[in-house]
Amino acid sequence: MTLKTHPCFSEAAHLKYGRIHLPVSPDCNIQCAFCKRGINKIDQVPGCAGRVLTPREALDILGRALELCPEITVAGVAGPGDTLATDHALKTFLLIQEAYPHILRCLSTNGLLLGERVREIKEAGVNSITVTINSITAEILNEINEFVIYHNQILRGLEAQKLLIKSQLSGIRKATEETDAVIKINTVLIPGLNDGEVGDIAQAAKEAGAVMHNIIPLIPQQKMADRRRPDCEELHRAKMAASHYLDVFHHCRQCRADAAGIMGKNLDITKQLYGEDAPAPDVFSHG
Repeated sequence: MTLKTHPCFSEAAHLKYGRIHLPVSPDCNIQCAFCKRGINKIDQVPGCAGRVLTPREALDILGRALELCPEITVAGVAGPGDTLATDHALKTFLLIQEAYPHILRCLSTNGLLLGERVREIKEAGVNSITVTINSITAEILNEINEFVIYHNQILRGLEAQKLLIKSQLSGIRKATEETDAVIKINTVLIPGLNDGEVGDIAQAAKEAGAVMHNIIPLIPQQKMADRRRPDCEELHRAKMAASHYLDVFHHCRQCRADAAGIMGKNLDITKQLYGEDAPAPDVFSHG
């Protein structure tokens, strides 16, 4: 995959090319304390969308989006739930691969099932994978994730977090070995919690096969509503720590799961795709 036309991977491309997020994944298999998933047209945060599409509806929306904005080069799935918790995202990518083979296919996941679904990811022609890794220390992750649902079993505590960390890193390694997808990681930076291990996260991810790191400031909400966002200096330190191991994003703004358009030009076509009452946020892709 070339990164030159991927607006979420290239600072130059995000001024010229567009992307669309297709909200086809309804369920998630972990619960982050800061995550606010929802079906609404108000909240300008990741995990929210105006509605959940079927794979066929998503293909139709993509076709309409390409008519409105031919500069779109990437179709991604980043929610509202996890892309691998159901089959909807992979079915969508298969449809896109057949109908629009020139469109890059981008998948964002928490990584719990990444290793188990690598074969399907390859068959669907996924070009890039983003894995959100917020900690590689079980004790810290236990304060970030409330539970993990693994094969219909709800797991809590340190064993749940150890399973998630192991699955993320082994999944990245397997995806690197068995697909041609470029792998990026996301980390939500939480002051006083995981800010001291960003370099360690980047190192572990690089050793597994990732090539890029996107560090996202915490949005204080849900059970982390009483925490604060990291300031500019804290973000800078975290990015510098990660940069010893991976290329680091410097142009990311968190977005909804149904965003569409050219981010660098603030060209958003969400209203035209979903109706006049849909949001038109000035935001950028987080995955």
